[in-house]
Amino acid sequence: MGEDATPRGRDRSLLMVVAVGALVRLVYLATKWGDPLLLNDSIYYSGQARQLAEGTWFRELFVDRPGAEHGPLTSTLMAPLSWMDDPVPWQRTVTVLTGVALVWVLGHVAGELAGRRVGLTAAGIAALYPNLWMNDGLVMSESISMLLVALALWAAWRLGSAAVDGAWRRATALLGLALGLGMLARSELVLLAPLLAAWVAVSRRVPRVHHEPGGRTRPDWRVALVALAVAAAVVSPWVVFNLTRFERPVFLTTNDGTTLLGANCDDAYHGAGVGGWSLICVASDPDYAMDEEPSVRSARQRSLAVHYVRSHLGEVPRVVAARIARTMDLYGWSDLVFQDVGEERPRWAAWAGIGMFWVLAAAAVAGVRRCSRRVRWLLAAPVAVTVATTVLFYGGHRIRSTAEPVVVILAAVSVAALWPRRSGAAAGPTR
Repeated sequence: MGEDATPRGRDRSLLMVVAVGALVRLVYLATKWGDPLLLNDSIYYSGQARQLAEGTWFRELFVDRPGAEHGPLTSTLMAPLSWMDDPVPWQRTVTVLTGVALVWVLGHVAGELAGRRVGLTAAGIAALYPNLWMNDGLVMSESISMLLVALALWAAWRLGSAAVDGAWRRATALLGLALGLGMLARSELVLLAPLLAAWVAVSRRVPRVHHEPGGRTRPDWRVALVALAVAAAVVSPWVVFNLTRFERPVFLTTNDGTTLLGANCDDAYHGAGVGGWSLICVASDPDYAMDEEPSVRSARQRSLAVHYVRSHLGEVPRVVAARIARTMDLYGWSDLVFQDVGEERPRWAAWAGIGMFWVLAAAAVAGVRRCSRRVRWLLAAPVAVTVATTVLFYGGHRIRSTAEPVVVILAAVSVAALWPRRSGAAAGPTR
């Protein structure tokens, strides 16, 4: 048996792959080190992080209003590095570090789901996949949210497989923490919590009658509810804080109105941008005012978007189909790349990401057939969140980020099956 089949050898191999991923991201960071932020969400995250470093708690950037345009986690993580004159380069290092951590986590998650070979393959794909490292070095939330999605999958798998001992307590706490922090990074991850909780409950079946362990079983909802309670405890301080400072009820963010308005307008229903999101539509809001209270503005813009949808119900199926096609890189490539460039991603890397996604998506479809039913349903949860978010809002690469860890894992299952097996090599079955 080769040395790499030992636990120490396996760890060394994974660390070497993670080092490659770190090198890729550091080189990418170096190319962006002195670049200014463009007009996109990064300005909000950067400015709010700087406010936090100066002792101002979650206010709008240009008016004296409470601010919750995005979840608080990204800005909070960047705040300790945001006290200097030019904090942007250092803020970029936060997402680089989370991107490197994602490579390591995906290696472990895939390894536990399908064996060491798949784990190393998943880490290798994650190290080089443009749609992962392009987000690292941006002052945005995708790198952080993808890491939390991967951690939630890892914790859910361990919790669903853990015996009734101390392991389930640690897994429950990690699952709840990952889900709660995920909601604070990207609000659509609130949809992931019930899906993973249901998977855990069904996986951890317990006897219907306590003293008859060999009889019929039922889902273990107790453990699933504990995980949800931990997630709620993580999120609740932010929710309570918001409910006390806005005129209208705000739970996670005030961004839903802007998102819905930009996705439900003429520019997003016709022409080259169909199925996408349009800044022009938001900028054309006739009643927009800088000093408008954020929760009031969100509710008003949400109402405008709903009115537009109701007035164009016959076009909704076509637009929803275009949204899904855009998220899956089947339509609107030039517009998608234009948006990526506007969010500070290199044009060549955006095109490379589209091409590599096609390859990995095809491999992932093949990988589904090699997985057990439990693994399929577990990995289906982030994909379901991505589909739901796409249908409700718009199609784009940022929307797909929730499902990217799943694409990497399933593609690794297919690619690892092509490796020549050595005698005695450790490889866990996926069935």
